[in-house]
Amino acid sequence: MRLLLISDTHLPVRAKELQPQVWRLVDEAELVIHAGDWVDEATLDALAGRASRLVGVAGNNDGPELWERLGEVARVEVEGVRIAVIHETGAAAGRERRCDERFGPDSDEPVDVLVFGHSHIPWDSTTPGGLRLLNPGSLADRRCQPVGTVMTVDIRDARIQSVMVVPTPR
Repeated sequence: MRLLLISDTHLPVRAKELQPQVWRLVDEAELVIHAGDWVDEATLDALAGRASRLVGVAGNNDGPELWERLGEVARVEVEGVRIAVIHETGAAAGRERRCDERFGPDSDEPVDVLVFGHSHIPWDSTTPGGLRLLNPGSLADRRCQPVGTVMTVDIRDARIQSVMVVPTPR
C-alpha cells in the first residue's frame, strides 16, 4: 500500500495551491495522511474530495473549525501497521523519549509509526522503543530547507518497505 504523508501546507498563506506534482502523488496514494497546519478548510475539502482515503489532524495554525473536524490525534491501521498522527511533538531534543512515552510499546495505545509535523523539517528516525517517527516536512513553507517536501511510504506484509522524502519545488 502506498501512503503519502503531508504536513504544514499553510494554504493559502505560504502558497496559493498545492503543486501539480503533489496532486499526482495524491492520485497515486491509497492513503493520504496530513499532519496538521492546513490553515484553511478548503485544503481539507479538496484533499478529501480527491484522495482515495484521507486521515488528518489539526495543527497550531488551524482554527476552531479544523480542530472540530479533525482533533489532535488520529489513528489508523494499514496492513497490520499501527499509525498515529499528531501535529506537534515538541523540540527535537528529547523527542524520541517523549514519543516513546506517549505512543511507544509501553504506552496505553501503542503504535508502530508516529507521523508528525510542525517543524517543516523532514525527519525519519526510530526511538529506543522501536517507534518509527516520520515527518514529511512542508511542501509549501520550506523554512531552512532547500525545497519543500512530502514523503511516500510503502507498506507490505505488515512492514514498512520504503520511506522516500520527495522534493516539491514550486
